[in-house]
Amino acid sequence: MRAILLLAFALLASSVQARLVSGRVVRVADGDTITVLDASKVQHKIRLAGIDAPEKAQAYGQRSRESLDELVAGRTVIVETTKKDRYGRFVGKVLVNGRDINIEQIRRGMAWFYRHYEKELTDSDRQSYDRAEVEAKDYQRGLWADRSPTPPWEFRQTKRGQ
Repeated sequence: MRAILLLAFALLASSVQARLVSGRVVRVADGDTITVLDASKVQHKIRLAGIDAPEKAQAYGQRSRESLDELVAGRTVIVETTKKDRYGRFVGKVLVNGRDINIEQIRRGMAWFYRHYEKELTDSDRQSYDRAEVEAKDYQRGLWADRSPTPPWEFRQTKRGQ
């Protein structure tokens, strides 16, 4: 089954010039950033695509990191990526046994659907991430239990202005 999954990902990668990073998660920095150690013992910093989690110093920042840790720490992941960000991290969709971890963070109310970069997602992911956020809000999961949670991009902007 894994071989079939890897082959499917390889075909997808060649058609959209995507890159696959596969390995074990050795660090969870925060709610949307991990480090993956591949089979060649090379570490890759990964920023989860399509989501933005609360900053460490922000409400729910620690809980978001713990949620991602629970989902991926020590596990083997496959990351579908097409780019690196300005910090040199791969940006991509993280999969554990075919399960989209990015959407799971949104579903749990531990991250926002990051619409600023939504055009980099597939139509299907864009729609799924949007629905997951609406559901998390409706059920007041995680950060949505707060009346008016501050999105991380606004939190960062405020910190830069100080």
